[in-house]
Amino acid sequence: MSYGFKVLVEGDYACFTRPELKVERVSYDVPTPGALEGMLKSVYWKPAVRYVIDKIIVFHPIDFINIRRNEVKEKVKFKAVKNQMKGKAESPCIYTSKIRSQRASMVLKNVKYGIEFHFELTGLKNEEEQDAEKKHYNIIKRRLEKGQCFRTPCLGCSEFPIKSISLLEKFNENMISEEIIAMGDVDLGFMSYKVQFEDGGKPINGDWDNPKFSDKASTLYYRPHMVNGVIDVEKYREGLKC
Repeated sequence: MSYGFKVLVEGDYACFTRPELKVERVSYDVPTPGALEGMLKSVYWKPAVRYVIDKIIVFHPIDFINIRRNEVKEKVKFKAVKNQMKGKAESPCIYTSKIRSQRASMVLKNVKYGIEFHFELTGLKNEEEQDAEKKHYNIIKRRLEKGQCFRTPCLGCSEFPIKSISLLEKFNENMISEEIIAMGDVDLGFMSYKVQFEDGGKPINGDWDNPKFSDKASTLYYRPHMVNGVIDVEKYREGLKC
């Protein structure tokens, strides 16, 4: 195992969408490892680094709220933005009043999670680096301590940014709510672990300066248990299914 970290994350809302209920969104009871990896990538990401979630601790009671929100059906096209930057006539604008739709969502509220994770080197774009592991460790540690990020870290959806993220040496499991402790050993059923892209993070055209990545991907699932608020992701990762 590479260098590891422990962070405490809090947020007003979170939505870790069940893939079978993604039109009218319904969240899982707990975070998926893939969503937490994405949150960490907002703090620091390089092709040479891959995050691995080892443990998740749920501190606050699992509490849902129903909301309605407007969602747009399209995204701004990257190609259109590049063309406008080059002075071409194509406009990258999208008009939300024409392409939005109102959907109901059942999301988590008042969440607090402890996340234990480590990172591994992928071997991409770091062939000539000396002490690469130590270098990335120090960068990640510094950014977590200072609260720095490339984009706003979120809890499942970009509409639900984190309220705070703190680097810890040790979790205080006495802070886990009595309601969570009373649940004991909970079988969470099959959950999405992460979405795995077939290109493995490498450009399919072999050009890192103008990369093109594959959209082909498959979802990995696992069946974890939450025991007194603690999900041992490392233990249940052995039973991944695609």
